Amino acid sequence: MATKIFMEALSPTMEEGRLVKWLKNEGDAVKSGEPLAEVETDKAIMELVARGDGVLRKRLIGEGESRPVGQLVGVIAGKDENIDALLEEGGQRKEEGGKAPEKVVAQTEETAGASSVPRAPQQAQGESSTPPQEKVAAKSSPPPSSAPLPPSSQGNGGRTKSSPLARRIASERGLDISGVQGSGPGGRIIKRDIEAAASSGAAASRPPRTDRAAGAGREQEYEDLPLTQIRKTIARRLSESIGPIPTFYLTAEFDLTRAIEMREAMLELGDEFKVSINDVLLKAVATALAQHPEVNAHWLGDRIRLHNRVHLGMAVATDDGLIVPVIFNADRKRLSEISQESRQLAKLARERKLKPEQYTGSTFSVSNLGMMQIDQFTAIINPPEVGILAVGTAEDVPVFVNGELTSRKRVRVTMSCDHRAVDGAVGARFLQTLRRLVENPLMLVY
Repeated sequence: MATKIFMEALSPTMEEGRLVKWLKNEGDAVKSGEPLAEVETDKAIMELVARGDGVLRKRLIGEGESRPVGQLVGVIAGKDENIDALLEEGGQRKEEGGKAPEKVVAQTEETAGASSVPRAPQQAQGESSTPPQEKVAAKSSPPPSSAPLPPSSQGNGGRTKSSPLARRIASERGLDISGVQGSGPGGRIIKRDIEAAASSGAAASRPPRTDRAAGAGREQEYEDLPLTQIRKTIARRLSESIGPIPTFYLTAEFDLTRAIEMREAMLELGDEFKVSINDVLLKAVATALAQHPEVNAHWLGDRIRLHNRVHLGMAVATDDGLIVPVIFNADRKRLSEISQESRQLAKLARERKLKPEQYTGSTFSVSNLGMMQIDQFTAIINPPEVGILAVGTAEDVPVFVNGELTSRKRVRVTMSCDHRAVDGAVGARFLQTLRRLVENPLMLVY
């Protein structure tokens, strides 16, 4: 039985994937569940795993190439199986321009039934988005002319076989991973190999990057950067938002004096009580949303869905673009829980290790650029949500308190509202509640 390797839907919104790195060479033995390749989805880099045992007989796409979900990208088969029909099938699809087939059919010698590969980008949260790689019976043929490659950390044109974690650790420590001997399956470099090389000094430091040049050291006039999957998704989502959604903006300024005093008092109690001002704002937003369900809503075209639970999206900037992980049931969590979860989600987002269920299902979002000294900005709504809050930097502002001029730490926030679902008065009442909570933070622990 041969096994087709498809470009799988590794996230609920994934429509195509870019193959970052093959982890197996043609001729390598493969077991079901073993990683075959690293694939960049619209949100993260994830592993494409084998769905059958055998030998990786053919890789139909190269590293850096993108394919739609459901397209054939490789074949696992027995050492002596004839896979000509499958290779012809894969080649034909490539000539057709890389379009994803409406159906991928599994055929055996006993039956010719068809089963479609699930692609639905609007899957419910928690549903599996991985299409089964299908088994295909094939006639035996003489063994291929090339023997399986021996296990080695070098393969695929000299590229080093290594795990994502190993590459990240090597990058952080400035090690040249090509000089490390792998001890994982098939000679793959894994975490312990990097740690051993770092302790022994066996791997040389990575050579410095050279300047971009054309010809004899002349600087290029420009450089074209290919779009990553996350950047493609951002572009598509923003075009769906800023044009069709009639958006208006409400700006308010909050006094952070009491929030800062509460945070400092908590710090004096120990690290386990450490929270940031952003954590306080997230908790305040979640609490305010629970009191204003008309803002904690989704616009669904023919109806507005009011959510009874607050699933708060928090925008995180990464090297590849913006990702919005979700704090689920944020209105029901303590400030300390929100603080711990927000830090963990931000770390996973920057490492491109978020699971699909960690970045889907938000009911409202918050974007904070205060740490970058941005006074005020407007954020773009993430549909189908009907609002997003943009938070600027906290600054010392001269204000009159009880008739006396003094300095107070204040922050500007701007709420983007979908006018189809949120009227001006509705948005204003939400910001009034939010102001009361931020300026009286003890209400958040009531």
